[in-house]
Amino acid sequence: MSGILHGCLPDTEYFEVTAQSGHRYAVWVTTPPGYAESTDPLPLIYVVDGNWAVGLTAPLIVTQSDPFLSVAPYIQVTVGYAGAEAADWAQVRNRDLVPPGERVSDEMVATVTAARRAGRMTDEQADAYLEELEDTHADVFLDFLTAELHSRLRSQYRVSDTGHGLFGYSYGGLFALYAWLRSAAPFATFGAGTPGVTIPDSQMFAMVDALPQHTPDGPAPRLHVTLNEVEVLGDLPIYRGMARNVLSILDELDHKGRGQDISRAMLHETHVTGLQASFLSYLTTCHSRRP
Repeated sequence: MSGILHGCLPDTEYFEVTAQSGHRYAVWVTTPPGYAESTDPLPLIYVVDGNWAVGLTAPLIVTQSDPFLSVAPYIQVTVGYAGAEAADWAQVRNRDLVPPGERVSDEMVATVTAARRAGRMTDEQADAYLEELEDTHADVFLDFLTAELHSRLRSQYRVSDTGHGLFGYSYGGLFALYAWLRSAAPFATFGAGTPGVTIPDSQMFAMVDALPQHTPDGPAPRLHVTLNEVEVLGDLPIYRGMARNVLSILDELDHKGRGQDISRAMLHETHVTGLQASFLSYLTTCHSRRP
């Protein structure tokens, strides 16, 4: 276990793993304060978009020692991309985080086109971004996390049998929502920050329709959804559309009797700055110490 990874990220171990799909992933495992002195097994909190998210979320592991919060101990597992794909993570993530067959919205194409014209994306980056959206495999990536990576981590760390969580933001939030709708084991809680539901006929609506009615048979997996005020009230069509679609999904879930399994929060952030605040909201809502 490394004390400091590359001068930062205390108590974080880094390794790379090749999935059965052939894709190679980067994995950062961050243990909490006091882990070395304890013998207690802990739940794993998985965070996707690791190349971006690890620096914003892994340091929050110290919130477990914050006397003003009640965050329960956990081990964070942040998953991103290795090798050449690490530099292209913003495009490659589309392959892994978007459900298969999800249509690309006109607003997304317009947003990428505008970024190309403004010089914020090169022609190569814009083409690659849209190309990855044409062939998406969130199902394969979810299977990697649950059937491959989780088993390896259980053999390497003191991992509890229950209480595991999954967090994602933007397209990562779409992935977390997709996993919750599939009741993906071993996760008990799911954090979906501004889920990237970019089309009003998203497969997420069909998955909601297919959910059985809520039954009182034991605790159901919990979903925590966050949005940012500027996404709802601002003037950018791509974000307003996403917010509108997410709110429609939440309405449908309420009609299905699933509202009691869902918590929601509106954050004072932008789409770019909201990741860390969304993760902290998820931790304090879904992973708090029991009284």
